[in-house]
Amino acid sequence: MSFKEIDDHQPDLPSVDPSAYHFLGEEDLMKLISALPEGYRMVFNLSVIEGYSHDEIAEMLNIQAGTSRSQLVKARKMLQSQILQLQKIAV
Repeated sequence: MSFKEIDDHQPDLPSVDPSAYHFLGEEDLMKLISALPEGYRMVFNLSVIEGYSHDEIAEMLNIQAGTSRSQLVKARKMLQSQILQLQKIAV
């Protein structure tokens, strides 16, 4: 399991219009999640899908709770960016 830092020095992304999710099916969203870097994906799944707290995730993965929070924020930003790209393609 890897929790290396990934360079995400991007300007703040614009917010995703709720209509952008309209064309995304469950399978599409699962593909985006599965394409996340391992650390991001693990924390995202444990937090968002399975509902664990950052303290619980930290204990399970032997990391700091702050690392869990950071990985989740970065995973969400990456997903948001990918959804925006898909929205541009769909238009």
